[in-house]
Amino acid sequence: MGEIVRLQKYISMSGAASRRAAEEMIENGRVKVNGKTISEQGVKVEIGADKVMLDGKELKINEKKYYIMLNKPTGYVTTVKDQFGRPTVIDLIGGEISSQLFPVGRLDYDTEGLLLLTNDGAITHKVTHPKFHTDKTYIAVISGGITMSGLHKLRHGVNIENYKTSPADVEILDASASKTMLKITIHEGRNRQVRKMFEAVGCKVIGLQRVKIGNIELGNLPLGRWRHLTSHEVNYLKNL
Repeated sequence: MGEIVRLQKYISMSGAASRRAAEEMIENGRVKVNGKTISEQGVKVEIGADKVMLDGKELKINEKKYYIMLNKPTGYVTTVKDQFGRPTVIDLIGGEISSQLFPVGRLDYDTEGLLLLTNDGAITHKVTHPKFHTDKTYIAVISGGITMSGLHKLRHGVNIENYKTSPADVEILDASASKTMLKITIHEGRNRQVRKMFEAVGCKVIGLQRVKIGNIELGNLPLGRWRHLTSHEVNYLKNL
């Protein structure tokens, strides 16, 4: 008898999606277990015994897990496939493992830097779910300068659309008459959040790079290149 797990965990373990995304797939009627469409949460399946299908394709638990760090350039979308035919981060990996990888969270089309990719859904869940408060650190270059009032607001949370951000750690690294470089750390990950935060205090971001996720740093990995995470880095992610 195999291990019995919740359906969303099974989907996550297969590498098809994060646990949260798997719940949405179930609600949308995209998942079948032993030929029966499942649309409610809480269903359990037995690994190795029950047949789970997503959009007509059988999902199996990947035995070998991959953990990749990529230094994403601008001009690439953080998806497996793009409906408009734009280059994706998967195109930068190549080889056999690229077909098994999924981005952990997102980086905007015009943002570069540290991106993790894996087929381990549990890791994706831990890095991306807000309840784990995983820090993400960026180097932002803004046009012109920033006021002390603007820094204060970023450090105490700013209103963006219909929500208020959590306080951010912000420090100025360099400044000139035309631009200012800052380091900003947040633990949320909403769409284009860093850019919107600076917009909320009257600043325009002209360059943005993610350099750190939790304790994992981009370091000197060249732009557009990737490497496998070390065992120490993988263990750190598993213990978030």
